[in-house]
Amino acid sequence: MQAQVKEWGNSQGIRLPKEILKSAGITLNEMLDVTVTDGVITLAKPFRHKTLEERASEYNGRLMLDGEYDFGEPVGREVW
Repeated sequence: MQAQVKEWGNSQGIRLPKEILKSAGITLNEMLDVTVTDGVITLAKPFRHKTLEERASEYNGRLMLDGEYDFGEPVGREVW
């Protein structure tokens, strides 16, 4: 795919089709990291830690926070 650089106010910009942004998981007004290496421009989503609520939603809101977890039978020389 090709894109064209266009005037955008006092700057220049490239418009990306909605399908490309959707496939990259990029939403409207989301901030991206921009790097240039050897003439190649790279756009990337910055790493962001998830909140506890976001993590809990991945488990249908059921986190096992009771402090106990069954690791199975001892293997080797562990002492339980």
